[in-house]
Amino acid sequence: MIKKVIIPVAGLGTRFLPATKAQPKEMLPIVDKPIIQFLVEEAVASGITEVIFVTGRGKRAIEDHFDYAYELEQVLAHRGKKELIRAIREISNLASFVYVRQKEPKGDGDALLAASHIVGDEPCAVLFGDDIVDSKVPCLQQMMGTFEKYNDPVIALEEVKEEETPLYGIVDTAKVGDRVHEIKHIVEKPALGKAPSRLAIVGKYIITKDIFRELEKLNPKNGEVRLADALKNHLTHGAVYGYQFKGTRYDCGSKIGFLKAVVDFGLKHEETKREFKQYLNKRVHPRAR
Repeated sequence: MIKKVIIPVAGLGTRFLPATKAQPKEMLPIVDKPIIQFLVEEAVASGITEVIFVTGRGKRAIEDHFDYAYELEQVLAHRGKKELIRAIREISNLASFVYVRQKEPKGDGDALLAASHIVGDEPCAVLFGDDIVDSKVPCLQQMMGTFEKYNDPVIALEEVKEEETPLYGIVDTAKVGDRVHEIKHIVEKPALGKAPSRLAIVGKYIITKDIFRELEKLNPKNGEVRLADALKNHLTHGAVYGYQFKGTRYDCGSKIGFLKAVVDFGLKHEETKREFKQYLNKRVHPRAR
């Protein structure tokens, strides 16, 4: 039912400066694969066939990454690197890619509106570049089961520690099924001890035309149009569901979350896992023999 995903990538990536001064944050590598490719692969594995990137200035590297690289392929062919040629060509063939520009950084909701004419009245997925989920079944695919049952917007949820609740949008819910919650209220970054639950919103959504209509009606707050505000307004007359996914989430929008992802994926990568594990053991237990 859902064949399109919007991936907003127009942010400035200020938390990773100076590394992101001249390259998109989404292109930072986890071992040998950029963050953005993890999101695209999640979408494709969930049945998505069209990926819509909402870009901004300085994001050309993302377009180049998912395009053919004829010169590079010629060099690799000359060196007999057939496996590498196949690997980079597969990236370009993952899906159909569309690029639209968000002219000014006016919020995640404004980024979605920039792509609304491509989506039309279809439901679509939304994946933000900070959240990677390592799971047997792709997180987005897990969420699709809930959407197919209710045909209402779905938000990915994760239970966080009490002390972490001020960092997230937190939901008040009624549980309606295994890992499925009907959302009653959304509280943005509640004060410690004031959160209605420990269920935090993760940057993965399935939205409908009703959410786009709510976005269009919003007046910008502090110069921004926010998806969270559109969801809150929709809750006054419609349903929104949350799915508490299975898997390990990495917040690659933070330095520590990014480093955790690099370590964990490095310990699973076929080329690096053995030597990397030995190195980490020496660093953690320097006196061990």
